[in-house]
Amino acid sequence: MARILLVDDEASVRGFLKRGLELDGHDVETAGDGAEGLDVLTAAHGAFDLLLTDVRMPLMDGIALAQAAAAQWPGLVILIMTGYSDQHERAQGLANLAGIMLKPFTLGELRAHVAQALAS
Repeated sequence: MARILLVDDEASVRGFLKRGLELDGHDVETAGDGAEGLDVLTAAHGAFDLLLTDVRMPLMDGIALAQAAAAQWPGLVILIMTGYSDQHERAQGLANLAGIMLKPFTLGELRAHVAQALAS
């Protein structure tokens, strides 16, 4: 299956989503904020199939992470999660954007969005 980097500042959310994605056979690594996520991407030379990131996080938000990731690794598919509808505009110009998921969502909805993003 796919190698996914999941970035969210809430440990409980990260753990839940990681386990859910692993049910589909994905290899999931996690990071607690955008800066840590960028470090993980850099250390792996961008060798992920999907970047799944929350928007609102300390240090570096998910939009800034996605912009940096898209610039360095243009083949990386990006899926954004947010609880704030006003973040849609900021995210719309991102290269490789597979979609924006508004919170709250179910684990089933996430798994379906990830499958669709990876298929495109």
